[in-house]
Amino acid sequence: MLDVLGEHPEAVEADLAHHYPGYGPGGPLAAFWRGEITLRWLRVMVEGLPPDGALARAAAGHPWTQADWSAADSRDLLELLFVAFSNVHRGETAQPIPWPKPSWRPGDPLPVDTTAAADEKRARARAAYEHINSQVLPGG
Repeated sequence: MLDVLGEHPEAVEADLAHHYPGYGPGGPLAAFWRGEITLRWLRVMVEGLPPDGALARAAAGHPWTQADWSAADSRDLLELLFVAFSNVHRGETAQPIPWPKPSWRPGDPLPVDTTAAADEKRARARAAYEHINSQVLPGG
């Protein structure tokens, strides 16, 4: 039975209850324990779960679907095309537009993390500055 549910049994149960509501309270998993369906039929239902359900999100470790990845790729490509077009058609004295950075994807550091690191660096620099001032300035 545990082989059918895999590494994310709660996600499998949630998907089964969502996609097969006709089995009553508890969904197909409860129907199996009540003896209403076979283990084979339960396995077939689990293997047929959609690629954008709770199980897929749990296995991937993030909520992005294929559509999200495609949208991010399309956005990056449009930005590159816009910058390339703008740079080709800029005036002779105008500075070129820098190439854009790719948009955030799962696995990349969060923008909040980079902001926190910059704040910490500023705080350390400020503390070092105040330490030097306390040693150099009179009355410190």
